[in-house]
Amino acid sequence: MIKLKAHIVSRGSARGEALVTSSPISFLGSVDPKTGVVIEKGHELAGKSIKGKVLVFPSGKGSTVGSYVIYQLKKNGAAPSAMINIKTEPIVAVGAIISGIPLVDRVEKDPVSTIKNGDKVLVDAIVGSVEII
Repeated sequence: MIKLKAHIVSRGSARGEALVTSSPISFLGSVDPKTGVVIEKGHELAGKSIKGKVLVFPSGKGSTVGSYVIYQLKKNGAAPSAMINIKTEPIVAVGAIISGIPLVDRVEKDPVSTIKNGDKVLVDAIVGSVEII
């Protein structure tokens, strides 16, 4: 088990299987808000579902409407259980906060290279830690 310190963006705690990408995600146009499947052509996660996963990605990109897409994902039961960023930008932060999705960033080791697809991960955005179980 590895336990890493992290900065809290959106409070909460969740665990799940990691889904990791080194590419930024634009929730508007990149993720189907009904299914949670990544639909952006050419994206590293294209065709994969973020539903119930601990989504690990460097940062968000694109439109401010992305916050509401994250909220739609949550309302549709298709949201990730938690998110980990290298550096969170406001669109993803607001989306996570209004949706009640735990989100951390500034992890003491680069999460994109430290966490692997399929790892079991606990995001504790109450104390500020990420555990790879």
